Amino acid sequence: MTVPGRRSSTFSRLLRHGFTDPSGAERLLDLPELAALRGDPVLLDALGATADPDLALRGLVRLVEAQPETERQTLTTTLLSAKPFRDRLLGVLGASEALADHLARHPGDWATLVTYEAADLHPGITEFERGLAEATDPVSLRVAYRRCLLGIAARDVCGTTDVAQTAAELADLATATLRAALALARAAAPADAAQCRLAVIAMGKCGGHELNYVSDVDVIFVGEPVEGADEAKAIQAATRLASHLMRICSETTVEGTIWPVDANLRPEGRNGPLVRTLSSHLAYYQRWAKTWEFQALLKARPVAGDPELGVAYVDAVSPLVWQAAERENFVTDVQAMRRRVVDNIPVAQVDRELKLGPGGLRDVEFAVQLLQLVHGRSDATLHSGSTLDALAALAAGGYVGRADAAQLDEAYRFLRAMEHRIQLYRLRRTHLVPEGEDDLRRLGRSLGLRTDPVAALNKEWKRHASVVRRLHEKIFYRPLLDAVAQLAPGEIRLSPKAAGQRLEALGYADPAAALRHLEALASGVSRKAAIQRHLLPVLLGWFADSADPDAGLLGFRRVSDALGKTPWYLRLLRDEGAAAENLARVLSAGRLAPDLLLRAPEAVAILGDPGGLRPRGRDHLEQEVLAAVGRADDAEQAVAAARGVRRRELFRTAAADLIDSYGTEDSPRTSDPGALVDRVGEAVTDLNAATIAGALRAAVRAEWGDELPTRFTVIGMGRFGGHELGYGSDADVLFVYEPREGVDEQEAARVANRVVTEMRRLLQLPTTDPPLLIDADLRPEGRSGPMVRTLASYAAYYRRWSLVWESQALLRAAPMAGDADLGQRFIELVDPLRYPAEGLGEDAAREIRRLKARMESERLPRGADPTLHAKLGRGGLSDVEWTVQLLQMRHGWSEPGLRTTRTRTALSAAHAAGLIPTEEAQTLDEAWVLATRVRNAVMLVRGRPGDTFPSDPRELAAVGRYLGYGPGHVGEMVDDYRRITRRARAVVDDLFYGA
Repeated sequence: MTVPGRRSSTFSRLLRHGFTDPSGAERLLDLPELAALRGDPVLLDALGATADPDLALRGLVRLVEAQPETERQTLTTTLLSAKPFRDRLLGVLGASEALADHLARHPGDWATLVTYEAADLHPGITEFERGLAEATDPVSLRVAYRRCLLGIAARDVCGTTDVAQTAAELADLATATLRAALALARAAAPADAAQCRLAVIAMGKCGGHELNYVSDVDVIFVGEPVEGADEAKAIQAATRLASHLMRICSETTVEGTIWPVDANLRPEGRNGPLVRTLSSHLAYYQRWAKTWEFQALLKARPVAGDPELGVAYVDAVSPLVWQAAERENFVTDVQAMRRRVVDNIPVAQVDRELKLGPGGLRDVEFAVQLLQLVHGRSDATLHSGSTLDALAALAAGGYVGRADAAQLDEAYRFLRAMEHRIQLYRLRRTHLVPEGEDDLRRLGRSLGLRTDPVAALNKEWKRHASVVRRLHEKIFYRPLLDAVAQLAPGEIRLSPKAAGQRLEALGYADPAAALRHLEALASGVSRKAAIQRHLLPVLLGWFADSADPDAGLLGFRRVSDALGKTPWYLRLLRDEGAAAENLARVLSAGRLAPDLLLRAPEAVAILGDPGGLRPRGRDHLEQEVLAAVGRADDAEQAVAAARGVRRRELFRTAAADLIDSYGTEDSPRTSDPGALVDRVGEAVTDLNAATIAGALRAAVRAEWGDELPTRFTVIGMGRFGGHELGYGSDADVLFVYEPREGVDEQEAARVANRVVTEMRRLLQLPTTDPPLLIDADLRPEGRSGPMVRTLASYAAYYRRWSLVWESQALLRAAPMAGDADLGQRFIELVDPLRYPAEGLGEDAAREIRRLKARMESERLPRGADPTLHAKLGRGGLSDVEWTVQLLQMRHGWSEPGLRTTRTRTALSAAHAAGLIPTEEAQTLDEAWVLATRVRNAVMLVRGRPGDTFPSDPRELAAVGRYLGYGPGHVGEMVDDYRRITRRARAVVDDLFYGA
């Protein structure tokens, strides 16, 4: 008797044996049905060894209760006397609620777990076919299937089979089930069966002999007419048989379902015919198939139906699979497939996703399959459908490092074991790790983690996922380094041919040169070589993720050659995680940023500074430039220093733009392209203004000391004044002077002209830094007029001779350097011209439209596609800017928000004032931002300015990546550009031309 307030000894024993509800377990053990078992200590030990003792006990009670009176003693006696049976039965009951339900419904099926002979330990297709032989309809087939599944689960949870053997048994059971289902379908339609030959080809995990407990069984159906039969009628008959087979396996009955049969991997997917002839399959694969379809065919295996036809199918498609790496679009397809598809996983589930999440099963499977495709064309030992077998073959052949392969094998087995046990519990198709404490505890215990199973499970899971994340990319690249480096004894190196094949498959256009670069970077015993050997596998992956991997690798070699002996550089790459990825993105995205960096490689430090990519403001830059000018010995040195600052800031701006446009592993790409355009325009404008201020100070100081005999200012015009400069833009300016008191006007004019000439000379001196071109063609009288005028001269000209286009050009006028007071007075002078009182007259508006139409017909370069020219083409920059400027000149006098030099700000103000509807304002803004980004992209990619998309495929792909289009989507990019600018042109026709 238990003393009140004290726990019984049974209660304590139950706790020690892992029960979480010992009180409930005590009540169950006291049931009369368990009287024969209650006093035996062996039972508690066996229950305590299960994944969930409470679940096992509940399942046992249900099973005993379900036994006929005559069988109950047989069950309990066998349970106590036969340890292998006891471990099997209780192990299944403690791991699978669904199989406990099956045993309760079919209480005699426990007897299938009693047999413990050698043949029973590792059954194959023949044994499973025998187990399903008595099934005569879909319901009895399900019962027989679950009975066979009991044995597989028992061997799994008891450790008789490992995860790979369990997966193979599940695939063999699926094979036997498909054969039984086809037999039922043929028996139901003997006329159809007589007309055709039908082969069932297993794909996916079933084809690869690595099936889950609950998974779609992927298949492809191949049909042929029997001799003398009509082909069309035979294929119709085969289609009916295939459809019936799918229903037999997939439909829900009183015994539930088996698993869905999925035929969507067939040619044309669900849009294609369910059954095709062998010749039809081959015609499709030879002409239309995509790379992922050949990847899927890696696992093709005939499993049911006509065996000769199945073998003929696999023999016919196999050569195509191993030639896939030679296809023209293989690299693009691989790049697209390598980009993780996690967008469809709900955010809350990403961290619980065992298959598709970061470091999940798909990472291992994809990496192995890709390496099989690349190297299997010349090495038949890699022709395996099993992930683990293929991984072992890759390691044996030197295609993957042995240590890396061993770690991946261990991680993959652990993750698959987790997946198996999660699905086994309720026999539901899921890849999500459960969240409940009880579920995690059962899962951890089922994997042998008995001390604090929840914490141990999470720790092991995260460790293995981390290994997969780290190695998933590394296994592509580590053997490439081993191919050019000294190996440890016993290791096998990739042959130069195999290394070249892999580099080619990963997007490198010149594999031989890439191998030379790798050898130069990774060979030797120096600290530099050791750090680079550690970094290169990751860097090579980032390079391969770009449009020009060769350029990225070459750039890295050149930067490392320049800085490799600098301690801070090696520290930066080793310790600053973001720095290495940022450097890889910048080096492989085009020519401009690497060219700027290689002129002064020390600027790479910007990439490791958390705030290094933020643009410096105008005041900061001007202060730095003027200080540098002040320290220089002469004007040439002074402007060289100013241009050096400009080069560094151009690199900072370009690097930030590229990194935000591409995104990194820790930071997604910026979703607001307008913000990027504004940031680039502001940054380039500021650094050009500071450079001009430096050139002005250098020119003045060299000849006149600290003060000129005349006031002098530089007015920005065009994109310069609008703070909208791109990487390749000239600086449009006007020069204004005003003699100081007591200075002769002619002397002042001579000085002002001399200053302008000297500034232009200094800014265009041939150096390693990019020149800053100053364009003063927007001055009064254009190229025929004087380069510099007094404020009074500008006033006289504008009062008497000014044309409407000059007033329009002055909309962008803003002081940029020199005498601030003089600059402000110039702005006050031109304000009445650009924002005329009562608005622009109709005659002047008509003249602006006439000029625009003439420009469209005369200035577009010959042969240029007007739908793709970013500046002068349909719906491009010119269209949007002239439309906005017409609104400014008409309404700027009454709407203060329109008095701005910035296009987007003016457009926003026009919308706020009700001058342009919301949708039309958004259309114009989208087109202007896109056209600006295209021009910026062309300059970043090619290193020289351009107004239209490049014709070179690799350059075009790089522009696409900058604009957010993945590999293989450049056609979509061009179509989107045409669509967006076509809509903008419709708005321009309405608002500007009044159509």
